[in-house]
Amino acid sequence: MGDSKPVSVGIVGASGYGGVQLVRLLMDHPGVKVVYLGGDSSAGKPFSDIYPHLSHATDLVIAPVDPEAIAAQCDVVFLSLPNGLACEMTPTLIQRGCKVLDLSADYRFSNLETYKAWYGGDRTDGDVAATAVYGLPELYRDRIKDAKLVGCPGCYPTASLLALAPLLKQGMIIPETAVIDAKSGTSGGGRQAKTNMLLAEADSSIAAYGVTRHRHTPEIEQICSDLAGHEVLVQFTPHLMPMVRGILATVYATLRDPGLVREDLATIYKAFYRNCPWVTILPNGIYPQTKWACSSNMCYIGIEVDQRTDRVIVMSAIDNLIKGQAGQAVQCLNLMMGWDETLGLPKLGFYP
Repeated sequence: MGDSKPVSVGIVGASGYGGVQLVRLLMDHPGVKVVYLGGDSSAGKPFSDIYPHLSHATDLVIAPVDPEAIAAQCDVVFLSLPNGLACEMTPTLIQRGCKVLDLSADYRFSNLETYKAWYGGDRTDGDVAATAVYGLPELYRDRIKDAKLVGCPGCYPTASLLALAPLLKQGMIIPETAVIDAKSGTSGGGRQAKTNMLLAEADSSIAAYGVTRHRHTPEIEQICSDLAGHEVLVQFTPHLMPMVRGILATVYATLRDPGLVREDLATIYKAFYRNCPWVTILPNGIYPQTKWACSSNMCYIGIEVDQRTDRVIVMSAIDNLIKGQAGQAVQCLNLMMGWDETLGLPKLGFYP
């Protein structure tokens, strides 16, 4: 970064799990200085009251959410808020010259009618929303570089789309046969108290939820359709796992050419992700584990072909809070600022 002045960064919604990951990553980032942490429910509290383990790292106090005041302090603003709130303040932030990275669903959809159908609420920010870029760098790096507003993907879509993208882009599968079976740790549900997230409820148990109606479905379908060049519907079923972090998405699809073998697909995947430092294609017979990605920004992909059923099976593992949320947002920031994509991000996870 040389002697250049650090970029002033604010995090709105800093008290949640996504927010605290951003604080951890950005405090160590050589190009930025965190100058603002915001949240209405915790306003007036020192951040260290909420997360005492960070008392040695920051003395910032949670400030009220005032877009004008935020814009006066910050060059870049991360919004880590429940769905439906980012769209209320983003127009002001953009108008005041801030770059905005939204971690909610508000700016993930190119068609706001799709957003309203799945998330509800009314939207008056159509002009601003039209400028948003979908923040999956492995697919949209060039768009992100020029963006002022990035809608960062959900954690399930990140794992699922990285598994599916080469297959759809190269026309190797029959798109409508794609089935995504995904499993997530409990931190994906946020920090609020919820009965199904209690240790007594979630431990030693696996459960599907949101079957046929999970809100990440249209997000996955939007990008799959873009990759395939025509409308694509997918079957997506998420599951809650008795662990804190991680997502494993297992994708099944029928091959157009039953003669393809695993080595063919591995070659295509390696070529597709050759300039992607955060994606690792695993060797033959090695399948990813969520623990490998824990607390890193990596995505590990394993590939198999079942010649008996003419299906490809792709397994994708990420940390839902890093590559699936905060890390990916920082990856997008790096691109927006013209920095190296890996700057300030962990390449090695915690293991075991």
